[in-house]
Amino acid sequence: MEIARQSVEAVIMEKPVPNFSCNTQELQEKHGAFVTLKTHGQLRGCIGCFTSTAPLYQLVSEMAIASARDDTRFEFNRVRPEELNSVTIEISVLSPLKRIKDPLDFELGKEGIYITKDGQSGCFLPQVATDTGWSKEEFLTHCCKDKAGLPANAWKSGEAEIYTFTAEIIKESRTDE
Repeated sequence: MEIARQSVEAVIMEKPVPNFSCNTQELQEKHGAFVTLKTHGQLRGCIGCFTSTAPLYQLVSEMAIASARDDTRFEFNRVRPEELNSVTIEISVLSPLKRIKDPLDFELGKEGIYITKDGQSGCFLPQVATDTGWSKEEFLTHCCKDKAGLPANAWKSGEAEIYTFTAEIIKESRTDE
């Protein structure tokens, strides 16, 4: 979490990102990860990747920077330096993707989804279902329409590839939120 926090602060303050090193075995492993930034509970950036050749601690730094600087949804509403004390960070460390044949064969709130069809793709982390209260069908529909740019019912076509994954979620605890 400290690596993510220092990375976000450096990029927002337009300072050099520290060169991190880490000897912790778990952080040396290669996992996919997403880093989510929120201010006062509102999403302000979320970027990640499903696989990495870099150790987890390096990937977390890269994804934290990308979430603060590169999420196109917030191109005109980036986190500003005066908001840093209000930013909370959530890291989702991902399991490998698992392809499913039946689009409804996943555990809502425990597994996230990744949908791909015709070169377009989108994903939702597991916690999105909990945060929105969507059903499985709504989860899949919104992922197709809102994230992948596909027709809302593309998940029903049998042509879309649907994958599930789990995430170990590490939330920053901030006393000022």
